[in-house]
Amino acid sequence: MPVTDDVTLHVRHRPGTAPSPGSLPFLLVHGMASSARLWDEVADHLAAAGHAVYAVDLRGHGDSDTPETGYDTPTAVADLVAVAAALGLDRVVVAGHSWGGNVSVRLAAEHPELVAALALVDGGWLEPATSFPSWDAFVGALRPASLEGATVQSVSDYFRAIHPDWSPAAIEAAVATMRVNPDRSLSRRMSTEQHMSILRSIWNEPPGPWYAAIAAPTLLMPAIPKGADGKWADRIRSRIRETTAELRHATMREYRDSEHDLHAQHPRRVAEDLLGLAHGVQPVRTAR
Repeated sequence: MPVTDDVTLHVRHRPGTAPSPGSLPFLLVHGMASSARLWDEVADHLAAAGHAVYAVDLRGHGDSDTPETGYDTPTAVADLVAVAAALGLDRVVVAGHSWGGNVSVRLAAEHPELVAALALVDGGWLEPATSFPSWDAFVGALRPASLEGATVQSVSDYFRAIHPDWSPAAIEAAVATMRVNPDRSLSRRMSTEQHMSILRSIWNEPPGPWYAAIAAPTLLMPAIPKGADGKWADRIRSRIRETTAELRHATMREYRDSEHDLHAQHPRRVAEDLLGLAHGVQPVRTAR
């Protein structure tokens, strides 16, 4: 889908099996340095339940173009609006993971006519300036690691070791977030400068100012890490509730003993929660 005169984004689409009248489509938004493929198993469940699904590779990710500029939250929002217009979508359930959650928050605030419901999958409340003492500390924690010597096999083996409950499809999708070279070595799709540009946008443009403008029902889906004791889990819940306090119609479904990539680790459960959110949306009434 063209989003500007010189940038085209790739969209993975499932039309939905025997869609029922009025069933809302889903727009799935990945996080930084990820891709639409990590949504595949969630999308399969949503489509099987009768919903059309569109998962977008943001610029510089997956099979989308990698222009020199545009690696920030406002541009990602504008790109999604352009994709929705090109696809003829006017009312969707948006699910955003990690930075994609921050992007989805701003999308819902700036384009309420487009977003019928909003799901924030371990993201959408990223405000690193409240968690890190400085920009340098934040960058130090999230600077992309070197891929020197990395191959499809070595990285696949690594992902299988650290994600033992991920499916083979999820492992393949995680590897595919990187560029596979002819010799089966791996390299990053974005330059370090482009990666840093997204981090700078996350730091400078937190989602908090946009919450009050969101009227759509919102589902918060935080991951509670494995091994988190009661106090640690309570701190996570409290921080998210305090950060998102201005969301007027938010509910929380937490994922205990889980990783950041909930959609890869628990695709069926994530899909069930997304379907529950969609089914609770009131239909638009038209005047007679």
